[in-house]
Amino acid sequence: MRVVARSTDPVRLSFLTALLADAGIQSVVLDGYISSAEGSIGIFPRRLAVAEEDERQALRILREAGEA
Repeated sequence: MRVVARSTDPVRLSFLTALLADAGIQSVVLDGYISSAEGSIGIFPRRLAVAEEDERQALRILREAGEA
């Protein structure tokens, strides 16, 4: 897995996940449940990861959308 984005904004991560899914790239949000440990104050960024073979295409898609 390769991390292609980091954010504390769950809405942005959802958007990025959908953007990649539209291109046929599966992604996973890592550290998604850290909010329970931090008290939901949003200080720890979540990571969006894709398979190693999809990294180049995913980064291109995110750059083209102005998100990288």
